Amino acid sequence: MSIWWSLHLRREAASVPLARRFLLGTMETAGVDPDISFDLSVALSEACANAVEHGGDRTALGEPGDTGYGRPAADSGQYRVTAYLDGEKCRIEVSDSGPGFPARRALRPAAPSEQQHTRPALPARDAEAESGRGLDLIQQLSDHVQFGNRPGHGAVVRFDKVLKWREGALLTV
Repeated sequence: MSIWWSLHLRREAASVPLARRFLLGTMETAGVDPDISFDLSVALSEACANAVEHGGDRTALGEPGDTGYGRPAADSGQYRVTAYLDGEKCRIEVSDSGPGFPARRALRPAAPSEQQHTRPALPARDAEAESGRGLDLIQQLSDHVQFGNRPGHGAVVRFDKVLKWREGALLTV
């Protein structure tokens, strides 16, 4: 058995704990080890906080849905969280409608042979910087991470973690 869900959330601070609680509830019900659930919930919170803060520019084209000829669609003021729990792995994806990662931040996905074991290196950052540490934290809490841009549609952060199960869990391999 597997579980899949997707949330479309407003880019508001209140949506971050909502997404986190939804994930924790799902994992608790399924029987995922609490330490793994905690790591994934922190990583999800960081990804959602980034989508809320950087995920769009509501003033770029006026009202939501306003599209000018030849211009990209306006920011919907929303972002999406999708999670898959399937056997031995959980994959979470957070996507927004913002400008995406700057060129120096956008990372290429790992080669297929490296995908399960390699995390792409992020550029070094000032330890005292007020932003940018969330992506590093996601990387540290996950087994595999991809950061990228969807041309004309915003940024996407995708991360996986191998699951451990409590005894008697509903979803086991």
